[in-house]
Amino acid sequence: MTITASNTSIASVTLEVADPEAAQRFYTAFGVDAHIRLRASEAPSTGFRGFTMALTVSGPATVNGFLDAAIAAGATVLKPAAKSLWGYGGVVQAPDGTIWKVATAAKKDTGPATREIDEVVLLLGVEDVKASKQFYVGQGLTVAKSFGGKYAEFASGESSPVKLALYKRRGLAKDLGVPADGTGSHRIVLGNTAGAFADPDGYAWEAEAGN
Repeated sequence: MTITASNTSIASVTLEVADPEAAQRFYTAFGVDAHIRLRASEAPSTGFRGFTMALTVSGPATVNGFLDAAIAAGATVLKPAAKSLWGYGGVVQAPDGTIWKVATAAKKDTGPATREIDEVVLLLGVEDVKASKQFYVGQGLTVAKSFGGKYAEFASGESSPVKLALYKRRGLAKDLGVPADGTGSHRIVLGNTAGAFADPDGYAWEAEAGN
């Protein structure tokens, strides 16, 4: 199979957790279980793991619905839902340690709350956005948006459950309301259509079976 820039993308996102059964119950209640996989891991990890999963939804009521479901299932609030210059959103941390952001660009509801997710974005916190962007271009990913050394976003394939984006690690931590320091495993593995590799910040990728 020949890999081209147009079809290299995230095929899966696997979160490494201490208790997969408990995590499965949480993510089913949260409403995002279709977008992730779970794998047992006891790999040491402390502090900020360097990434966040971000959900984009239709309006504030839907943001509140997802956040309330996560909190009821055991999530910890890192940033309560609130209005901002860019819209409305909040941040929670799952019992397994993964940080989730739920947001909308809409500041007012135009309809009732739903359980629909418009987009799932994996934001990787990296030390050097430009260097990491070039690394991923070299791996066959296509840049969709880029804002200098602050942010980069890649095109996702039709079958990709998640869009990949890069953000300065310290900036991402500040946005999420957590200290930037962290050590050990990122506790996330990305499946892709090309092969196994690790990026400059140690995020692990593995080849999807059958590719």
